[in-house]
Amino acid sequence: MQRVQQIKKLGRRVQKGFTLIELMIVVAIIGILAAIAIPQYQDYVTRARWSDNISTVAPLKLAIAQCLQENSGVLTSCDTTAKLGTTVGYPGTQNPTNGTIAVTAATAAIVITGAGQLAACTVTLTPTVGTNAVTWLGATGGAATCTKSQTGV
Repeated sequence: MQRVQQIKKLGRRVQKGFTLIELMIVVAIIGILAAIAIPQYQDYVTRARWSDNISTVAPLKLAIAQCLQENSGVLTSCDTTAKLGTTVGYPGTQNPTNGTIAVTAATAAIVITGAGQLAACTVTLTPTVGTNAVTWLGATGGAATCTKSQTGV
């Protein structure tokens, strides 16, 4: 009789915890999600850094456009930051955290060279003088991995 009661108690014991297979399935699912999420996050960070680089040149683009307007669209009058300083009072280029900015002589094109993790890429913004406005044509250069999806240009 006592033996029967012991067997019943063992049968009523509540199972606690997870089985090994359940834990392995959870680890596999987390691994698959990480394999997808990590590259997406890295691309997102790269795009954000290039967005910062490109937004940093907004005052320079405005200064070049104003200089071109005041000099009848003559590009060579606005192709250095020194000329922009005397013409429109541009204080100088502020380099972004993830790159450097330069103005190309003769064309007044703005060249952004990536730094750090963005070092393989360059973005060139070239002004085109129209009758009523200055438009900017963007081009991406550098490594083959430097594409529009990364730089936004």
